[in-house]
Amino acid sequence: MQFVPLDPTFVAHIRAGGPDANGQPADRAISDGTGVPCRSCLRDVPADDPYLICAARPFATLQPYAETGPIFLCEAACVPWADAGLPPILTTSPDYLIKGYTADDRIRYGTGAVVASADLMEEVGTRLADPALAYVDVRSARNNCFLTRAWRDVETARDIR
Repeated sequence: MQFVPLDPTFVAHIRAGGPDANGQPADRAISDGTGVPCRSCLRDVPADDPYLICAARPFATLQPYAETGPIFLCEAACVPWADAGLPPILTTSPDYLIKGYTADDRIRYGTGAVVASADLMEEVGTRLADPALAYVDVRSARNNCFLTRAWRDVETARDIR
């Protein structure tokens, strides 16, 4: 399985002052070093570093399941996550909300659950073993904010915006 960051083109667009999913420029804040997960490098923004807050809709088109919500990005360019395994932003909470989606970006009912952090890889892997699912989104169990998307492998992954 491969966890992927937001599309670098979308991230560059936001960093350049372009409008977010709500048509607004990003807000700017300074990180305290915890609880500020960048959706590009998939790490917490370091303490005292500036970051951007914007609305994102990690789906290519508008449709009933295309949720929009707040996300954070390092204000300065960061290296987008491309490693195998669990990204650092998925190791900071006791649990996460996961949802499985079909190739046409529809939630597959019965795949959503709040899972313990220790069980996250197994639970995502179980859902990705279902051939009817294309990917699994991982969200904050506390705030429902989109964190990252998991694909079976790099070859099936599509950019998320």
